[in-house]
Amino acid sequence: MRTHHLVTRIALAAAALALTGCSSTTSEPKADAKPASSPAAAAPKEDPARADLEAAVRAYSAAYFKPDGKAAHAALSKRCQAKAGPPELFATIVDNAAKAYGKQEIQSLTVDQLAGDMARVSYTYSVPKLNQTGQPWVKEGGAWKYDGC
Repeated sequence: MRTHHLVTRIALAAAALALTGCSSTTSEPKADAKPASSPAAAAPKEDPARADLEAAVRAYSAAYFKPDGKAAHAALSKRCQAKAGPPELFATIVDNAAKAYGKQEIQSLTVDQLAGDMARVSYTYSVPKLNQTGQPWVKEGGAWKYDGC
């Protein structure tokens, strides 16, 4: 009987240690913990250029699959607009893509490179053949434009 109580107590002690080993019930901060008011604990500031680029990519994609040919054409760089032709012609391409794939939303987006007025972006859709890798973007007149033509 005594052995049974000793084994039970050891098992309970081990369980208690396992449950409390990862947490602390004291209110004292750990030596390596930073106070909540320190700059390191504050949320990191978002890079405005990166945020603008991501917004431009999402807006272009939304216009492309809405379809809104005029808005999608306006999101092209001057160089790509010249290659794509007038907005009416580009609208036909956008209309066909929307008919073929329906409304698409970007699932994930990564800025691969960002240097001054040039960037490369990769993003994915639910339809893998639409995924983009290292897509070039350029900043013109203060706005990011698709430059993959």
